[in-house]
Amino acid sequence: MKILITGGTTFVSKFAAEYYVKQGNEVFVLNRGSREQVKGVSPIVADRLQLGNRLKGEHFDLILDITAYTQEHIRALLDSGVTFDDYIFISSSAVYPETNPQPFTEEQICGYNAVWGDYGMNKLKAERYLQARVPNAYILRPPYFYGIYENLYREAFVFDCAMRDRAFYLPQNGGMKLQFFHVRDLCRFIDALLDKYPDQRVFNVGNKESVTVKEWVELCYRAAGKSARFVNVDKNVPQRDYFCFYDNEYVLDVTKQSALMPDALSLEQGLQEEFLWYKDNLDSIYNRKPYMEYIDQHLVKQS
Repeated sequence: MKILITGGTTFVSKFAAEYYVKQGNEVFVLNRGSREQVKGVSPIVADRLQLGNRLKGEHFDLILDITAYTQEHIRALLDSGVTFDDYIFISSSAVYPETNPQPFTEEQICGYNAVWGDYGMNKLKAERYLQARVPNAYILRPPYFYGIYENLYREAFVFDCAMRDRAFYLPQNGGMKLQFFHVRDLCRFIDALLDKYPDQRVFNVGNKESVTVKEWVELCYRAAGKSARFVNVDKNVPQRDYFCFYDNEYVLDVTKQSALMPDALSLEQGLQEEFLWYKDNLDSIYNRKPYMEYIDQHLVKQS
């Protein structure tokens, strides 16, 4: 296929670009050229909001839109003069209000989520605009992505704690649920969509099983060859000061995804793979949060 991927230089879009190059596709990436490009891609260096004639007359078998966060991002690409056969947009589970019954299903009403705020609403507006312009587009709503090329300080934070033999400061009793999806499984599901072309156009994607925060930390420590020791932190301490996820528990129903792609990488295996990559790429995190500093200054004495 001839594929256009928006982004292509960080985390999900970088993994996708590399994945589809390795499959023998002709992969173009649209980005501002500020970071190293994946080997084998054809870069289109431009701001997607200022494309001019860069894409006019170009045709792609697939547009894989990973970096659209607003309606304007979608509009600019569709108005660029580009044509395509298929369009897949990576949206977000933040489009579901936190007040909806869980697990969230694709049929539920979407709207404002107080935890995610404008991010979720902008993704929802982008979805609706795309559906109006391209009714046969596919929209995917993931939970938390993980895997190699991760550039957010999430798994890396726990890996750092493990490698330094630190006790892990756990929000309350660590019972909050988290749901993940490996970036390779995202690409595999896209393959399944393009193979089977289901009538349904919106899919929740993610692992069938959620894990508690404590279970996730234990798996991260195990991937690093360590055993976790825990200190429980009172609920009155702002969670984001010392921990890498918001105090927000939700679960997606991924039954429809599983019907098309029954198997997914186990979280344990995926975290082991990510750790092996991370320990050789410690500089991959663009914005390390000072969680350890906060713990050392405010929580160690209390424990």
